[in-house]
Amino acid sequence: MAIEHFSSLKEYLSEQIIGQHALVENLLIALLANGHLIVEGPPGLAKTRAVNALADGLEADFQRIQFTPDLLPADLTGTDIYRPEDGTFVFQPGPLFRNLVLADEINRAPAKVQSALLEAMGEGQITVGRKTYQLPDLFLVMATQNPLEQEGTYPLPEAQLDRFLMHLEIDYPDADTELKILKLNRGEALNQDKKPVKAISQTDIFKARAEVMQIHMAPAIEKYLVDLIIATRQPEKYDDKLKQWLSIGASPRATIALDRCARSRAWLHNRDFVSPEDVQAVFHNVLRHRLILSYQAEAEGITANHLLDHILKLVAVA
Repeated sequence: MAIEHFSSLKEYLSEQIIGQHALVENLLIALLANGHLIVEGPPGLAKTRAVNALADGLEADFQRIQFTPDLLPADLTGTDIYRPEDGTFVFQPGPLFRNLVLADEINRAPAKVQSALLEAMGEGQITVGRKTYQLPDLFLVMATQNPLEQEGTYPLPEAQLDRFLMHLEIDYPDADTELKILKLNRGEALNQDKKPVKAISQTDIFKARAEVMQIHMAPAIEKYLVDLIIATRQPEKYDDKLKQWLSIGASPRATIALDRCARSRAWLHNRDFVSPEDVQAVFHNVLRHRLILSYQAEAEGITANHLLDHILKLVAVA
């Protein structure tokens, strides 16, 4: 039953976020894999709309937070409010106490604010003063970065980027897709927007996550997955170019993320086993932000995507 609900949700999201099929699928993969996304792309590409539409399709609440240089950690986590009538402090929860959170332009906020968000993502809790508060069981963050403007920004350190399950890159739609966007916008202006038939309950989401973790992964696929990660840490075993281009490889957190995302993709495609194509399909999104390239790679114009393409060619399924 759960897969039918998710198929309907995927269809609804594709109708609401036209031309961004990768964003739609990876949003659902992140939801199933219980992880968080960072999305990079020019403004106006339906990043906010995507999380809003996902919230419409789930029994979940949504909060958008615009990150700015003057933002404080308490603006995310909440703070203790003094009550003069009885001389006590009462905790007032912040916007992080929602199921779906859009952290818009996360690189515009200083390190303290970023750290408050990253604790919430990594630990499922926030700390205010001496007390720790648990966040909802269903908690997904989609952070965005604008690659066009870098003035007044605070780039996330590589070690903090590793907290994100996936890093997606999205680009402008083609002409045919743009025409469909125009028609959708006109329809919404005339109040013809479509709502999902039935919102997926949080209970069904947790059941789907359990099913994802039970999907069969053959030992050969498991070894292939690990070999891909090891290639980023021991490039000299595979290729001289790889050794020259890579400075720091992926952590075990990447291995876990690749496993969960590959399983989630297989489940979304209604299969009870993981194929090499599932691993390859999510490989770039899981690893793109976890590698540190060498100065030589940057000088040669080699990007993380080029490097990951090269690894896929070098590492074969056993």
